[in-house]
Amino acid sequence: MKRAITQISLALIILTFAFFLFAPRIVDDRVNQVVDRGPYSVPADVQAFHDSLLIVDLHADQTLWDRDLLERVDYGMVDLPRLQDGGVDIQVFSVVTKVPSNRNYVANTADTDQVTALAIGQLWPLRTWGSLLERALYQSDKVHRAAKRSDDLMIVRTRADMEQFLVDRADNPSLVAGVLAIEGMHAMEGDLANYDPVFEAGFRMASPTHHFDNAISGSAHGVTGEGLTEMGRQLINRQVKTGMMIDVAHVSPQTLADILASTEVPLVFSHGGVQGTCPGPRNLSDEHVLAVHARGGIIGIGYWPTVLCGDSINDIVRAMHYVRDLTGSAQSIALGSDFDGTVQTPFDTAGLALITEALLDGGFTRDEIRAIMGENALRVFLSTLP
Repeated sequence: MKRAITQISLALIILTFAFFLFAPRIVDDRVNQVVDRGPYSVPADVQAFHDSLLIVDLHADQTLWDRDLLERVDYGMVDLPRLQDGGVDIQVFSVVTKVPSNRNYVANTADTDQVTALAIGQLWPLRTWGSLLERALYQSDKVHRAAKRSDDLMIVRTRADMEQFLVDRADNPSLVAGVLAIEGMHAMEGDLANYDPVFEAGFRMASPTHHFDNAISGSAHGVTGEGLTEMGRQLINRQVKTGMMIDVAHVSPQTLADILASTEVPLVFSHGGVQGTCPGPRNLSDEHVLAVHARGGIIGIGYWPTVLCGDSINDIVRAMHYVRDLTGSAQSIALGSDFDGTVQTPFDTAGLALITEALLDGGFTRDEIRAIMGENALRVFLSTLP
């Protein structure tokens, strides 16, 4: 009997070890799907032009996963070596703290959460298992620790940091800047006092909400359709005063209207699409495209089928064409991949030259492409960061 108990105990230990070793990788690989993992190639003249561009991606969820940012892997979508392969200069690392079970773009409540299981399964610190704030701080710390271990990654917190990065990048073409963002300020756990630790942790972009309504505002995928709450209005004022960019991806139409009515700063729609090419609650209406454009804001076009109503690079360019034609210029268009955000994309971050090629083939001028690939986003960063 003792021998049987020992064998069973050993088997349970082995199974537990195997679960924590392999399950997170299996989940990561299953939900972050890339149609073509390369190697990627474009004509030499296109590659030369691509290499001359300043490239900014407004949204990737790499910190959610159990991967070393500095190490190249053959799954997922973003790591430092692949950012360098793709010519990315500035990557916004957005942290996710809560996601409803059976997540959808129509109606979600805050009653369930998948990130808790992910935090436990990936052996995040115990403090993160029950705290959204601690999850945000932990993911910020992951990026900061990676930057301390690498000469090729720096964290941008201020306008001076960004200006210094541009100088340093000229001497080190491999250097990548990271900007930290929060996807849904429910990470403050309903307490405005928690804005300070969030800001001190380096976050410089935040959206009021994500997939569900919270104490800040209504979500485009919630159940109330409401706008900013009183706490939400106070939060937006704090963001404006401190230089934290306002991300309006995922917000309800009423929330976006309330934000537009309460501030004049450039807004960021970090990742998504436009209803003119793909109707649905995840995408911006023509009215809101024009409103973001009028404020000098930017619209990050995503790469996944739900926001494109298609699954090809040409569908990405089609959405960009629509924004340019609607607004009369390319000055509002940016890249908003949503890499590592449990989506399917045509390529990973190493393949960004494919977008440059498609933009050239699609009739965009080289000046327009420079703006789309990064200069528009840089303009907003420099005008907003503290």
